[in-house]
Formats: sequence, C-alpha cells, structure tokens
Amino acid sequence: MLDFSKEVNEIKQEIRKFLNQKKRIFLTSSFQSHSIPLLHIIATLELKVDIYFINTGFHFVETHVFKNKVSSMLGLEVKTIESPIPKINQKDKNGFFYYTSNTNYCCHLNKVLPTNDLLNEYDVWISGVRKDQSSFRKNLQKIEKTPNGKLRYHPMLNWNSKLIYQYRQKYHLPEHPLESLGYFSIGCQPCTVNVSNINIEDGRDSRWFGQNKMECGLHTNLIEKK
Repeated sequence: MLDFSKEVNEIKQEIRKFLNQKKRIFLTSSFQSHSIPLLHIIATLELKVDIYFINTGFHFVETHVFKNKVSSMLGLEVKTIESPIPKINQKDKNGFFYYTSNTNYCCHLNKVLPTNDLLNEYDVWISGVRKDQSSFRKNLQKIEKTPNGKLRYHPMLNWNSKLIYQYRQKYHLPEHPLESLGYFSIGCQPCTVNVSNINIEDGRDSRWFGQNKMECGLHTNLIEKK
C-alpha cells in the first residue's frame, strides 16, 4: 500500500501557509468518488476551510445522498450555493431548460455565476482538478489567478485516477453509488450518460456526450487568461 504522507503533508503545509497569511479560503467539491481524498485531507487539517457544494438543481438524487453520507462520515460542514437566476428564468424561447439547447449557458448560470460570487468573498479557491482529467486541465499550474485577482490552488493537480483509487482504498473511503453502474464522471443528470457500453477515450466523455464540450466553465472562465 502506498504511503501518501509526503503528498498529504505538502497540501497541509500549503493550506496552513495561506491561513497564516490571513487569507480566506474556500473549497468546492462535486462529491464524486475522485473528490473524496481531498475532502479527507481537509478533514484532518482541523483548520478552517469553508466547503461548498454547487447545487445546480439538476443533480442525481444519488449525488445528494452521497454528499450527506461523506459529510457525516468525515465530520464536514458543507454549505450549498445556487444560481442567482431562478429556474423559471432559465428557459429558452421554446420554454425548455437551457440544458436542452445551450449547455454552456446552463453551466454558466448554475455553476459559474454562484462560484464567481464566492470569489468576491474569499482570497483562495481550492479545487481538486487534475491534469489527467482533460486536455485543458493538463496545462494548469498548481497556483493560478482568477479574473478578479484571487488565487486558485489545485493541490491534486499531479495526482491521477490510480492514485485517487489507491488513496481511497488505503483509508476505506466510499465511491459514488452510480460509478459502479457505468457513470464514470458524474455531473447533472440531464447531461450525464451511462458509458458502460460505449467506447470512450476519456472518463469525462460521459459528460455532455456527443457534444464538443469537456468543461462547464468553472476552470476555463474563472481563471486568468494567459
């Protein structure tokens, strides 16, 4: 079994450094299986890091159940943020929710807007993105800036899916209940498909399947352009 003490200590030291600098820190989590190691590390810090779940209103019921299970198991207080735009105003000219006609705009309303509001209240945003997740993410750095000058910290950036799995096994951390059913990357229910019988190149292909889209905008729009 791998010893993760070096990797974990580096993350803890970096977060403590931010806190010693009197920076206000928050973390967002999608509460998928791969999210749990970072949450577990944060739970062992015994320091103040606010944790947020972005409730789009379109998540699987299983995701909400899993979030509550993990929060209770790790002793985490998880706050919820939602879009400032009511769902009744999130429909196109035909009366359908934007996820049917403009998924980019739907993601903007339900994920980017509420997170951008948080960036006005905090100094550092901790995100569990990894280089092995998408072609865009492989070019990210551990520390990036947001468009409004705040910091993004990506402590899991150089981890991969194998390390995530091994960490979960080492600490007996659960997996999202839909993962074993063929949902490899779990987002909103209307935009996530079961890929157990589909030939895919990347786990995130189960999101927005059939579209030329791999990102919701959180990590492409809420980052300083280079």
